[in-house]
Amino acid sequence: MEELLQIGVITKTHGVHGEVRVFPMTDDVKRFKKLKRTFVERKDGYDEIVCASAKFFKQFVILKFEGFDSIESIAKYCGKGIFVTRSDAVKPGKDEYFIADLIGLEAADETLGIKGKITNVIATGANDVYEIALDDGRTLLLPAIKECVLDVSIEDGTMKMHVLDGLLDDK
Repeated sequence: MEELLQIGVITKTHGVHGEVRVFPMTDDVKRFKKLKRTFVERKDGYDEIVCASAKFFKQFVILKFEGFDSIESIAKYCGKGIFVTRSDAVKPGKDEYFIADLIGLEAADETLGIKGKITNVIATGANDVYEIALDDGRTLLLPAIKECVLDVSIEDGTMKMHVLDGLLDDK
């Protein structure tokens, strides 16, 4: 289980006082208002940085970090991910999961005898879609809805699914 969870990506600098524009990768953008300790990617690991303030601009979050007061000081982080520890993350609700925990789960529809592994989670307007690499080489795009996702056990590394008619092309 991953200890650091990605909450956004720094897209570019904002203004001349060391602020950055962040594309959020979280369902709860308000979480940035309470954000303090973050970890920002670098080539060989992460830098721990304290967030001083957050404001919102269109679909972005504008963050100001302590100790970064110019474009030059913060520019090296453009294009890098922002992470928080699992303990600092917003706790998922009932039937909600961190994407990092879903990737790699063994998925099975026992009725159809279909098995595979979740390789990606695609966010759509209506619901997420789980991309599953099936054992037979095919790819299944499974909507993350109650009719299809019957049970998820992060602890066991498994997901029971029901593949609706038409979701899997038999060609």
